[in-house]
Amino acid sequence: MKPTAGNASTVSAEFIDSSRTLLGRDYMPKLRKIVEMHSEDDIWWRPNEASNSVGNMLLHMCGNLGQWVMSGAGGTPDNRDRPLEFTERGPITKADLMERVERMADQVDLVLANLGEDTFLDRLTVQNFDVSRLHAIYHSIEHFGYHLGQIAYVAKLRKGKDLEIF
Repeated sequence: MKPTAGNASTVSAEFIDSSRTLLGRDYMPKLRKIVEMHSEDDIWWRPNEASNSVGNMLLHMCGNLGQWVMSGAGGTPDNRDRPLEFTERGPITKADLMERVERMADQVDLVLANLGEDTFLDRLTVQNFDVSRLHAIYHSIEHFGYHLGQIAYVAKLRKGKDLEIF
């Protein structure tokens, strides 16, 4: 991922640069570090059946990026199985899960890098919501950060110490 933060000359270009930078240079390095701290068992640990494991959240983050950015903003086919993101119980290794997230983040970066600035107000339907392309991107990047915080919190609970990443 090669975001070009600081080189934007329009609001649209700044939005894309900021989105690419948040995902590629901020969120992904933190996610890699946090997931590496987890044991394989911790990846699928859940405090109760009403809560998701880190593994579920990683699958869900991939699904969301795929549906909202790749399919919604980028126009690729939507083949998301959202319920499976939450019913999966593993074992899928943390290396495999992170490889999926890395691959998706790289694909999202390519879509973002190639979007025309005149397309941000185009209307899309994602999960039966009528949204602008800008909204779809904003939603997905924010959503990724939200779950990153949850994954960090699980790591703090399991490790009992500060993660020293924020």
